[in-house]
Amino acid sequence: MASGCPYGTHRVLEPRGALPQPAWRLDTETAPYDNEILVDVETLNVDSASFHQISESAGGHPDRIIQAILAIITQRGKLHNPVTGSGGMLIGTVRSVGPALKTDLKPGDRIATLVSLSQTPLKITAVHAIHPETDQVAVTGTAILFETGIYARLPADIPDTLALAVLDVCGAPAQTHRLTKPGATVLILGGGGKSGLLCSYVAKRAGAKRVIAFDYSPESLARARRLGAADEIIQGDARDALGVMQAVGAKADLTLSCVNVPGAELSAVLATKPDGMVYLFSMATSFTAAALGAEGVGSHVDMLIGNGYYPGHADLALQLLRESPQLRSLFEEVYVGGRSHA
Repeated sequence: MASGCPYGTHRVLEPRGALPQPAWRLDTETAPYDNEILVDVETLNVDSASFHQISESAGGHPDRIIQAILAIITQRGKLHNPVTGSGGMLIGTVRSVGPALKTDLKPGDRIATLVSLSQTPLKITAVHAIHPETDQVAVTGTAILFETGIYARLPADIPDTLALAVLDVCGAPAQTHRLTKPGATVLILGGGGKSGLLCSYVAKRAGAKRVIAFDYSPESLARARRLGAADEIIQGDARDALGVMQAVGAKADLTLSCVNVPGAELSAVLATKPDGMVYLFSMATSFTAAALGAEGVGSHVDMLIGNGYYPGHADLALQLLRESPQLRSLFEEVYVGGRSHA
């Protein structure tokens, strides 16, 4: 098979000529091109915003959630939620590596893909279990990784489901490390979720003077409290912009939006100093609402789209688990123990 486009346009069925991520439908039937990697898929980690939306639509019923996920994959040739626009990532075992690729990857290597499932050709033949508490689904299937697709080898010292959960959000702690200045005030909306916990730890590690974990769920806030990286724990609704601003008090230098629901854009803007930075990591973000909302309240905060890629992000995220027993323990409770809904 000849080489395909490094960016995967040769797999786009609709509309022709589009890149895979914004495309409506991808080809999963054609044999691998000689610059593609074929992966036997074991677990899908659905993006938090996407899983939340699907679960709500399915009334929280596991079988209906599975049906909805499979319907998207069957219709689109990828896991690309048409409501949230987001996907997730996967872990699996490499079946074949195209001869045109310059890589030391080989068949039998176990990897986590670091590109979104919203642009990954995906075919699922069986679903074995769903774990709503972790947004993960155990499956049998295959996926294609393009020449430009990034991945991480699964570490031997960290369980697969734990590594997958952390790698799914590894862009957030990497960006937090880059953006946090010593002595800064850092606000994390969704501070008790998996990306929020990692960001709290990294912000304190990078020298933030005041780290604020803001979350709605008592369970999530309990995890943030146990981690001990946040100086302040605030319970509230991240969609209540004035309420968030009042609860935070002195405005943040850096605000990280790690929520999994829409409508938190103005909360991040109003709680941040006019010359501060808002990092919009949440895939539930409306960037139109963020931009026009900031204009409407006369705030000239800088806003950074939550690009999931940053050089070295996977290694950094895994290293955080190795260096912090408390962080690892919190993640193990959720992503290693208590699996259910077979």
